[in-house]
Amino acid sequence: MITATNLHRSYTIGKKSIEILHGVNLHIAEGEKVFLCGPSGAGKTTLMYTLAGLETPQAGTVHIAGTELYALSATKRAEFRNQHMGFIFQNYLLMPELTALENACLASAIGKKAHMEDVKRLLDKVGLGHRLHHLPSELSGGEQQRVAIARALANNAPIIFADEPTGNLDRKNGTEVLDLLFELADEGPKKKTLVIVTHDEHIAQRGDRIITIMDGQAM
Repeated sequence: MITATNLHRSYTIGKKSIEILHGVNLHIAEGEKVFLCGPSGAGKTTLMYTLAGLETPQAGTVHIAGTELYALSATKRAEFRNQHMGFIFQNYLLMPELTALENACLASAIGKKAHMEDVKRLLDKVGLGHRLHHLPSELSGGEQQRVAIARALANNAPIIFADEPTGNLDRKNGTEVLDLLFELADEGPKKKTLVIVTHDEHIAQRGDRIITIMDGQAM
């Protein structure tokens, strides 16, 4: 499903160049639940963004379902992401002026794939059927993250990338959100591929595999 070969990514701060990814190679199989772990600043999020087509590497390739991601134009790459990927972020990234239902519909509206009733059913599955018309400010952190999960899954994308999805939640809410994500990812004829960045080793143990990022490489 996802293959990265010899990825290099560096940032320039002042006159200094800091290499974050140093020849990363990895393969993630279809339907696999993989956690990216490692110390703060190791490059976990940079790697996830590079695998998702959001951070262009200085060298190396990323293939997703046989497509070489960075051989596509920026426009084609954005279309590919919308068709094949869903995203969940630590800070939820919900539009404050939109309701839970409207936020959950955003990605599918861009992709023109899901209908309003399908999104309503998805929000019901995540326990928010009674909160469809509430704004993010009227929802708890756990509820906002459930909206973000519904938004990520609304397009029925085969790959879900999640950056510290439980990082702003207490242990109880974090466990519930992860349970929900795993449950929904396993629904349907094909399991979704999950790539999750976390600093929490306890949570990471629940995946099929842990990839540790250390010294710019994947172990």
